[in-house]
Amino acid sequence: APLRVTNPYGRSKLVMEQLIGDFCAADAGFSAVILRYFNPIGAHASGRIGEAPGGTPANLMPYLTQVAIGAKAFLQVFGDDYPTRDGTGVRDYLHVVDLAMAHVAALNYTASHRGRHVFNLGTGRGFSVLELLSEFEAATGRHVPHRVVGRRAGDVAELWADPSVARDVLGWEAKLDIGRMCADAWRWQFNNPNGYTS
Repeated sequence: APLRVTNPYGRSKLVMEQLIGDFCAADAGFSAVILRYFNPIGAHASGRIGEAPGGTPANLMPYLTQVAIGAKAFLQVFGDDYPTRDGTGVRDYLHVVDLAMAHVAALNYTASHRGRHVFNLGTGRGFSVLELLSEFEAATGRHVPHRVVGRRAGDVAELWADPSVARDVLGWEAKLDIGRMCADAWRWQFNNPNGYTS
């Protein structure tokens, strides 16, 4: 698909991909693998390693877990009037352990391949904000209050990965499902209510 950006964050990623490509074109001996993450969530199954953002989380899952633990009053759902199944934004969520395995596969690949290589990392399936909320509640048994607020500037209605090149070239594919992502994220938050300071 054509690469289009709608916000400064996306533009910074695209510019870096272009610079890496320029460097590889200038130095034929250089090897670079670009991994395009599609919304990593979850935590290590032990509950000892997880995401602990400082301040107000900018991403959905840590905000959701902080509401579930009682650190935030309610989850803000940014818009319910998108042209999607339920009006909320749809994204492809990827377990952080699957993401770690993709990094191993990418490092192995760079050992024998030169030039710039790009791989999308995701499950290939999108979940809306309300679907993720429902999956989280089902996986954890926790009710998460939420309120719909206005859209955020720069958000798109739907975005998910086509991970087929990563599967075909790297031999990698996501194995852990959305229920596991939610359960592992909650285990981390429950065991570490104040993040790494707990």
